[in-house]
Amino acid sequence: MVWAKGGFLGLAGGLGALDFAGGTVVHISSGVSALVAAIVLGRRKTHPDRLSPPHNVPFILLGAGLLWFGWFGFNAGSALSIASGTSGDLVTNVATTAFVATNTSAAAATLMWLILEAVLRGKPTVVGAATGAVAGLVGITPAAGFVTPLSAILIGFITAFVCFYAISFKHKLQIDDALDTFPVHGVGGTVGAILTAIFATTQVNGAGKDGVLRGNLGELGVQLVAIAVAYAIAGVGTWIILKVIDATVGLRVKEEAEYQGLDINEHGEEGYNSEFGDRPT
Repeated sequence: MVWAKGGFLGLAGGLGALDFAGGTVVHISSGVSALVAAIVLGRRKTHPDRLSPPHNVPFILLGAGLLWFGWFGFNAGSALSIASGTSGDLVTNVATTAFVATNTSAAAATLMWLILEAVLRGKPTVVGAATGAVAGLVGITPAAGFVTPLSAILIGFITAFVCFYAISFKHKLQIDDALDTFPVHGVGGTVGAILTAIFATTQVNGAGKDGVLRGNLGELGVQLVAIAVAYAIAGVGTWIILKVIDATVGLRVKEEAEYQGLDINEHGEEGYNSEFGDRPT
């Protein structure tokens, strides 16, 4: 619908939604699907009374770094070529612009997250920095090839701010979304899609559209329609898939298996073994 030629929501013969690298196509879809899955599957038996902290913070940081690096591939790569184009008096290279915007937004979001943690919780954390970076990457994804680097900074700041509070709200609702998929990807993709409609400019990409700040108020409505369609398709589709699975092979393991651990119960081995783990103290 968004990228296909003649697709219902797309730029080429469609409604005209802007989604450069997958904010709607990837992140809203996956985030909404995760939310529906968390609700249908239900909470873990130990949630929220025994929440497990991240078991390996250096691995989290490594994973965030790999994501940040890989994001250049599909954001800048969504330009499909490195050739420069002319837009008015500007000579632009959409792939390079998307590359710079991606890095800039992620950096801004990381900074915003650390500031929020330091001010509201007393200490900035590495896990928070990693989460903020991913939020910034998600937020810039739909906008990467349509906005300036300065706009990318604002997108990173705003997306991180909203996602930070979305995670807090998720905890209040006690939804067991273990990796904060909806608060970061679903909410971040939604915010990014809306901000794309605000900051987009044809000075960056002549094949795109101007946004609200350049007088095109209608683009915001188009983006909201695209967001609503993505929510509906992902939400209803995921619910149907989960119900079919539950009616056939089932969704959850037995309660004793959940307490015992899925590694040992499903595969007969532990993910982590300690030489002294079973010895009395």
